[in-house]
Amino acid sequence: MNTHVRHTAAVLAVLILTGCGGSGSGGEEDSKTVTLVTHDSFAASKSVLKKFTADTGYKVKVLRGGDAGAAVNQTVLNKGNPQGDVFFGVDNTLLSRPLGEGVFTPYRAKGLEQVPGELQLDKGKHRVTPVDSGEICVNYDRSYFAKKKLDPPRTLADLARPEYKNLLVTSNAATSSPGLGFLLATVEEYGTGWQGYWKKLKANGVEVVDGWEQAYNDRFSGSQGGKGKGDRPLVVSYASSPPVEVLGRKPLPARAPTGIAKGTCFQQTEFAGLLEGAKNAEGGKALLDFMLSRTFQEDMPLQMFVNPVRKDARLPELFTKYGEKAEDPAAMAPAKIAEHREQWIKSWTSLVVK
Repeated sequence: MNTHVRHTAAVLAVLILTGCGGSGSGGEEDSKTVTLVTHDSFAASKSVLKKFTADTGYKVKVLRGGDAGAAVNQTVLNKGNPQGDVFFGVDNTLLSRPLGEGVFTPYRAKGLEQVPGELQLDKGKHRVTPVDSGEICVNYDRSYFAKKKLDPPRTLADLARPEYKNLLVTSNAATSSPGLGFLLATVEEYGTGWQGYWKKLKANGVEVVDGWEQAYNDRFSGSQGGKGKGDRPLVVSYASSPPVEVLGRKPLPARAPTGIAKGTCFQQTEFAGLLEGAKNAEGGKALLDFMLSRTFQEDMPLQMFVNPVRKDARLPELFTKYGEKAEDPAAMAPAKIAEHREQWIKSWTSLVVK
């Protein structure tokens, strides 16, 4: 989602308490603080967080832990003695690990009946709550390809062609959920031949960086409204990334300056869960309920540029006009991901990074 598809175009305004430290460390003030552990791309409107406080009496403290993969790893390491009360940002590519480690306490969030059953991957146990969905896809810088009079790539196979040499940047599959999602898309497409495909990508100059933030904001030429400081016109990001590039622009362009390669996409759903050992479990439950409320769900599209999971949530016009939808994104059963993920990552790292 992270994965947030999940972007930092909007500034996150969070209520950080000082003096007493973490949530629930003793005292009246701490008992009214709920701590959300998440990835770097989490964002919510100041007014929305204030509404949560007004409705529940709880203030929100946000602890960011890097890209989604790194944040999940840290949360697993802190099992039983968590840094906060709720974790948000584990997606379907990484979900089996924290579930297997017993990181979360079961809780059925209010509003779950509004979420399609296919997104409830822990159905019946309710250890995690679906919060957003989207597709991980290669994005392209329209201006670059127009100037070069070159058609942008459309499929995974296209990315290995010589005309796209040294154009693609992706984030590390070992530490980043978009990077892992992209790896899984190639496994789903090529089966046992996925390593051969990655050998072609490596020979074609694919660049690997630590996380999505670095890939998109530092290396992609199409970020910042088409004025990105990077020199790579292809980046692994989200199908919902293009609207971020028109946010705040006047007048609005006829179309976003970036597009997506629709044959490269992988389905992603992000989840939140109440952490085992949370000091403020009641506050954590209230926050999970709020994250499934229409207030929070309808705020997400222009904050993290992801799709809400509630069926009755309305999408803003900017999001519907400039966002793109993958027609048939690759998907993989959670059980298959759980069985093979670590070996795939190990093989990919040895082949592409080392």
